[in-house]
Amino acid sequence: MIYLESFIFPSEDIEYRFILDEKRTCFESFYPFKVLSKNRFERIDFEPITILYGGNGCGKSTALNVIAEKIGVNRDSIFNKSNFYLDYVDLCEIHIEEEIPEDSRIITSDDVFDYMLNVRNINEGIDLKREELFGDYLDTKYSRFQMRSLEDYEQLKKVNCAKSTTQSKYIRHNLMDNVREYSNGENAFRYFFEKIGENGLYILDEPENSLSPKRQIELIKYIEEAARFLNCQFIISTHSPFMLGMKGAKIYDLDEDPVNVKRWTELETVRTYYEFFKDREEEFN
Repeated sequence: MIYLESFIFPSEDIEYRFILDEKRTCFESFYPFKVLSKNRFERIDFEPITILYGGNGCGKSTALNVIAEKIGVNRDSIFNKSNFYLDYVDLCEIHIEEEIPEDSRIITSDDVFDYMLNVRNINEGIDLKREELFGDYLDTKYSRFQMRSLEDYEQLKKVNCAKSTTQSKYIRHNLMDNVREYSNGENAFRYFFEKIGENGLYILDEPENSLSPKRQIELIKYIEEAARFLNCQFIISTHSPFMLGMKGAKIYDLDEDPVNVKRWTELETVRTYYEFFKDREEEFN
């Protein structure tokens, strides 16, 4: 099933004109401007299963969040929006083939993580709630702390952590310090089955996180069947060789300049795995 037919990001020329016309000069970053355009990624034409592949920093998560914001699908976790985020989204174009169902959603790693915390009650005894940590992160990051003695060392580490990482990673780090059991692939796996139903457009940001290879393969089968029999469309970012091998998936390689469509067996990550096991083939016999 195809609900979203195509999505067009601002070209490098459009971005340049916007930034040139922008009168404010107090911003060091125009994110998400200049992220996708650096490899001339301007258009996606979707299939029932479309995958964005690439290494860290290639912009695949940015692309998914922009798409989700533009089409207005549901989301659970809070995510950071820059000062120019909505300006960028407004410049994007969409082409709809069928009306996007109301239950459509984006699922991120933070969603799965929060679900694992809630279901297993592993945040029992944690003093700081997530909302409090959001405020703590902002207060710490923008504080003017100066170390005056060795007693201030722990606070200095906290300030440096806040300034050198994202809000999401800061919160996860501080929660995990108090969590007895973090990894639970079973609960992560259940989350996808609870959220993915019939007749929906689902945007999945690196769904392989927290899933073992066996669970990834089971999720692949479910996605393939949902796309084929349950009128679902999927847009997925991943670098998992298992997820990349989904039948019928259209794959955009965001590491290429310009970005283009490739077969999964041509992708660098898959080739690396293949060559590694091929060199050790005799050990399996």
